[in-house]
Amino acid sequence: MSSRAATVVAFGGNAMMRAGQAGTPAEQIANARAACGPLVERVARGDRLVLVHGNGPQVGVELAATGATLDVCVAATQGTMGYFLELALRDALRARGVEARIATLATLVRVERDDPAFAAPDKPVGPVGARRLVASPAPREVLDLGAIAALIDAGYLVIAGGGGGIPVVRGPGGDLAGVEAVIDKDRTAALIGAALGARELFDLTAIDVVYREFGTARATPLPRLTVDEARRLLAEGQFPPGSMGPKVEAACAFLDAGGDSVLITAMDTLDAALRGDTGTRIDRRRT
Repeated sequence: MSSRAATVVAFGGNAMMRAGQAGTPAEQIANARAACGPLVERVARGDRLVLVHGNGPQVGVELAATGATLDVCVAATQGTMGYFLELALRDALRARGVEARIATLATLVRVERDDPAFAAPDKPVGPVGARRLVASPAPREVLDLGAIAALIDAGYLVIAGGGGGIPVVRGPGGDLAGVEAVIDKDRTAALIGAALGARELFDLTAIDVVYREFGTARATPLPRLTVDEARRLLAEGQFPPGSMGPKVEAACAFLDAGGDSVLITAMDTLDAALRGDTGTRIDRRRT
């Protein structure tokens, strides 16, 4: 088997901690069960998946509760959210009569100390109404990539790169140190997918399809785009930085690195999107 056959799936932390909730373990486990339903069906069919989750609400809560540095808060949420996801997935798969091996992997991701994001924090973390902006540097290297590939090749469903990965920089002597940042999970998912040689990336978000002129009376769904078309619409400002922009940028990076296709849709419309009934497909070339 080869990790090249794996599909990378990215989804936001809001799927597990919803607006108006306290974010208790029971709430997040219940939300994880609901969110992972479509993924369970794919695992039951034999698909091999790498799950990369966001942690925007959770890392803000962790930061407020502990006062720890952001790298430590990301590490903590990787552990707790991975635990909740693994519980939910194991229970759901057992209910389907499927024996699956699952591994949650603490994942370090290297960023550059001189990344301009450190001078212009723009990533919101924390629950709605109590958010703060933090730096979100570009991921440069997934330091645990070898472990991810080995687990996929051994038949595991892997939960990795949680919260975009624990942000670290490398010093002049090669030593690693954590930094105050939260990496965008869509960018990390694209980097993992490209490094594994994955063919597909699923980016699961709050809407079922990407729109041109979203939020206006002229909103038009975009069921299919080439990477060149997606990049042109990005340049036109159709996908704002605070919403769809990072997802489309990550999609283009994954496709530029050799991936075949990116699907952007909502978690609960994944099956419909895979049938071609909704969702936005971005491909390297027109098929």
